[in-house]
Amino acid sequence: MNRDGKNRSLWQDWPAPYQPLNSGGCDYNKVYDALIVGGGITGLTTGVLLQEAGLDCLLAEARTIGFGTSLGTTAHLNTLMDTPYPLIEKRFGLSGARLVAKAGEKAIALVETFTAETAVACNFERKTAWLVAATAEERQRLDEIREASLRAGLTAYPVSDCPVKLPFLAGCCFEAQGQVNAGAYLCSLAQRFEESGGIILEHTLVDETERETDYHKVSTMEGVIKARRLIYATHIPPGVNQFSVLCAPYRSYAVAFTLADGHYPDGLAYDMKEPYNYFRTQRVGDRDYVIAGGFDHKCGHEENTENVFRQLEAMVRAYFNVSEIAYKWSSQYFEPADGLPYIGRYPGREETFVATGFSGNGFTFGTFSAILISELIMSGESEFESLFSPSRLKPLASAKNLVMENADVVAEWLAGFWKNDKISLLTELAPGDARVVEWEGKSLAIYKSETGKIYAVNAVCPHFGCKVSWNNTERSWDCPCHGSRFSFDGSLLTGPALSGLQGRDLDES
Repeated sequence: MNRDGKNRSLWQDWPAPYQPLNSGGCDYNKVYDALIVGGGITGLTTGVLLQEAGLDCLLAEARTIGFGTSLGTTAHLNTLMDTPYPLIEKRFGLSGARLVAKAGEKAIALVETFTAETAVACNFERKTAWLVAATAEERQRLDEIREASLRAGLTAYPVSDCPVKLPFLAGCCFEAQGQVNAGAYLCSLAQRFEESGGIILEHTLVDETERETDYHKVSTMEGVIKARRLIYATHIPPGVNQFSVLCAPYRSYAVAFTLADGHYPDGLAYDMKEPYNYFRTQRVGDRDYVIAGGFDHKCGHEENTENVFRQLEAMVRAYFNVSEIAYKWSSQYFEPADGLPYIGRYPGREETFVATGFSGNGFTFGTFSAILISELIMSGESEFESLFSPSRLKPLASAKNLVMENADVVAEWLAGFWKNDKISLLTELAPGDARVVEWEGKSLAIYKSETGKIYAVNAVCPHFGCKVSWNNTERSWDCPCHGSRFSFDGSLLTGPALSGLQGRDLDES
């Protein structure tokens, strides 16, 4: 089993029983009920749920099953999320926090059910998780997390020890978490999907898509696939779209090692550093391994990534009697702007769904994404739809993180990402959203109304020549230099400018 990294993960050497059934391949004359793009946890789980609900599904994977982050996971299953419950409650209310906890519980329960129904040894286990504070400041945050977690409906209680000998001032336990052998589980999902009639196309890169009256036409090197619904389960949606700004890419590092003393910890353990480190035991074949991970950093911001592994190894040797570092690997995840993933209907695209921004809870949220998307497709609604909606607008929750995460990419985004690409601009821009773009040699400010109407105006403020920025709470174009403000259609709201932003026709050559 291959993945997107030179270093091999623990899951790749598991003797996988899955082999593609090659059940006739794709029928290019047929209109499938759903085309799922991406063969990881999200895509395969979605495929199983939809196929077993009676839909006729096709899954297209650009490389091989699990090639991306799914074979780079550490396979923790959590209701204890990377975004802490005090912050979730502050941003999304107590009802939102309770739904997040419920989402985690549903995901873990589904993995438990699927593993119980397969002959593949996936080694699923329910585990208790320890969250450990080492300083007074961490202890205060730990108390806040425990109290908010209880309000969200989780079982959490203080403890005085931890199975991993971390620096300890205080600790808290969270019950009913989980873990699984990720490689075995992926194989079992693929096998189950195909056995229920689903078709997997590996080495099939999805290229251009267009919508006919009642189905999508999706271009690949092998031919054009037709499907009534299109589901992007690719970790981050391909091409140029709003999720490139809403989600910031990070790398995380992991090692799997054996112990000389045989004292393998029973449970999941997390410290409260920024970024945090995490530990658990996994049996693969007839051997036990401790999996440890952390030392996350923004993608492309670390000059010496090998040195990160050295730091991680030094940490685990300080906590454990290590016999052998058997595996080391790194993987990618995407941090959402307001702390929760974007799961559901793709803004501005008919019968299209997306799941992205899972933070460090990819296995959990990938599984939950399948639950939510299948509910939306099969019944048209879900109690989780609004909370996780990719169209949600949380300016106060998102603004600070968007500025911090995108400070090094905003200039490139504005300068060239959408240059001379009319189709991408008109379809990818979400209703109610706006961008400053370079369009055929001119800087334009583009706004798409809730009804889909496009407004294009000169992005240069007539007062002093600065480029305007979009104010999404006021829906205005604001000049960052001197404070002139303009309506979405370019008309002047306040000076010092003496005139509005000139309108532009996108059909002009």
